[in-house]
Amino acid sequence: MGKALLLRLHRWVALAFALPLLAVILTGVILSFEPIAVQQAIRPGSVTVRTVEGLLQRYDPRGAARTLSLRPSENTLAIGRGQGGGAVTVDLATGEPVTRDATTVSDIFGTARQIHERLLLRAGWLVTASTIAMLSLVVLGVLMGWPRLRNTLPGWHKGAAWFLLPLVVLSPLTGLLLALGISFTPGPRAADASGSPLTLAEAVQVLAVEHDLSSLSWIRPLGRTLAARVVEDGEMRTYALTREGAVPMARNWPRLIHEGTWGGLALAVLNLVTSVALLGLLITGIWIWARRRLRRASGRQRLAKAA
Repeated sequence: MGKALLLRLHRWVALAFALPLLAVILTGVILSFEPIAVQQAIRPGSVTVRTVEGLLQRYDPRGAARTLSLRPSENTLAIGRGQGGGAVTVDLATGEPVTRDATTVSDIFGTARQIHERLLLRAGWLVTASTIAMLSLVVLGVLMGWPRLRNTLPGWHKGAAWFLLPLVVLSPLTGLLLALGISFTPGPRAADASGSPLTLAEAVQVLAVEHDLSSLSWIRPLGRTLAARVVEDGEMRTYALTREGAVPMARNWPRLIHEGTWGGLALAVLNLVTSVALLGLLITGIWIWARRRLRRASGRQRLAKAA
C-alpha cells in the first residue's frame, strides 16, 4: 500500500469522524481536570462517621438508601434513595439540602462525561466507532513512516504525533477497552452472600476503620456487595465492604489509565497533556486539509482567469 493511499485514507477517516471525535476529545480535555480538581479539593479529616451517620438518620430514616456520593469541590454529600427514589444532596457545612440554583463544577464534569460516553443521544455506538477510527488514524500514521521534521504546520502535526505516540495510543485504546467492558479484572464477588447485605450506615462504619471519609468518591452496590471508591495516595482505589472489613478489589487498569486517576497529580497532568495533544492533532489535521483545498481552489481560479 503506497504512502499516497495511506495519506488519503488517513485524511478521509479523520474527516468522516471529525465531529464525533471533536466532541469526544474536547470533553476528554474537560474531564482531564476532574482528578486534579478532586485531589486539590480534599480536606483530610473534614468528613467524619458521626457527620455521615447523622445525615443518614435525618434523610434516610428507613435505611432504604444504597448510594453515597461525596463532592469535595462543593462540600456536598448525595444520598441515593434507591431505585426511582432519586437523591438528596446535602451541604456538609450546614446539613441542609442544597438548592440547585447554579451550575456546579461537578455538574460540568457530569455533563461532559455524558457527552464523552454517549454524546447525550444514547449514541455510545458512535463513540465506540469514533474511538476505533482514532486508533485507525494512529495505525495509518505509523504505516506512513517516520516524517521529515520541519518548522511547518504539517511538520509539527507529524512530529507531535510521533513523539507522543505512546500517549496517543493509550488514550483511545483504554477508552475502547472500557466501552467493550474489558477490564482484565474478575467481576465483583458476592461478599456476605450467606448473610444479610450491609446497610449503608454499616458500610460507612466499615470504611472509616482504615480510611478517611473525606477521600470518599462514592459507595454503591456492585452485585450483592456494597463497594466504595476512595482517593488513596493519588489513586482511585475500589474496596468491597464486608463485615470483615474493607477488602481491596482488583485494579481496573484501563479505567485508571484512561481517566488519569492513578499515580497522583503528576500523571493526572500527563493525562491532561494527552487530551490536549489529541485535540491539537485533530484540529491541525483538519486545518491542513482545509488549507490545501483552499489553495487548490485559488489556483484553479487563477488558471481560469489566465485562460
